[in-house]
Amino acid sequence: MTQEVDAQKSPAVLFVCSKNGGKSQLAAGLMNQLAGGAITVYSAGTKPGKSLNPQAVESLTELGIDITGEHPKPVTDEVLNTVEAVIILGTEAKLEPHDGTRFEVWETDEPSERGIEGMERMRLVRDDIKARVQKLYAELTGN
Repeated sequence: MTQEVDAQKSPAVLFVCSKNGGKSQLAAGLMNQLAGGAITVYSAGTKPGKSLNPQAVESLTELGIDITGEHPKPVTDEVLNTVEAVIILGTEAKLEPHDGTRFEVWETDEPSERGIEGMERMRLVRDDIKARVQKLYAELTGN
């Protein structure tokens, strides 16, 4: 019984991107590692793709984060009604703000606009998201 009470006390956050294959998965993996269960983490896509971006998975593996078993998921009302914060990564995903929920759009670094591709691009995107996740974690937990 105490586990349920504890779970209700921990803040919950939803990371959203369009396909839920890259940026939102990066943010969720990074937050899960950082929070160690202190925050309930969800990720979803407004137009979920078929699979995760292999470079996103690899860039997290480099940091010791394993997201094997994750898959693109749609945004649901059930999750929206559960979380305190909705974070949209990038400008492709469109979602209406939910009453009483913190709502932010992170216009993440896009190295491809500077001609940077492949794993180098993904590491830059990951590191940009990681810095933002650390700030959000501090705000949600007071740490």
